[in-house]
Amino acid sequence: MKVSEVRDLTEDQLKDRLAQLKKEQFNLRFQKATGQLEKTARVRENRRDIARVKTILKEKNAVASA
Repeated sequence: MKVSEVRDLTEDQLKDRLAQLKKEQFNLRFQKATGQLEKTARVRENRRDIARVKTILKEKNAVASA
């Protein structure tokens, strides 16, 4: 997920996307624990996507409160 794509989303869409990413993160961790995870790099990508979404949410909240 690119930063430009994330910036185009509204706050509600960002919150929904964050929930989806956290659910996916849980599933990836579960797959890793059971030995079913094939693309191990996906864990890292997911973690970074979560960080991107949280960063943009924080920026939007700062702009809204200012």
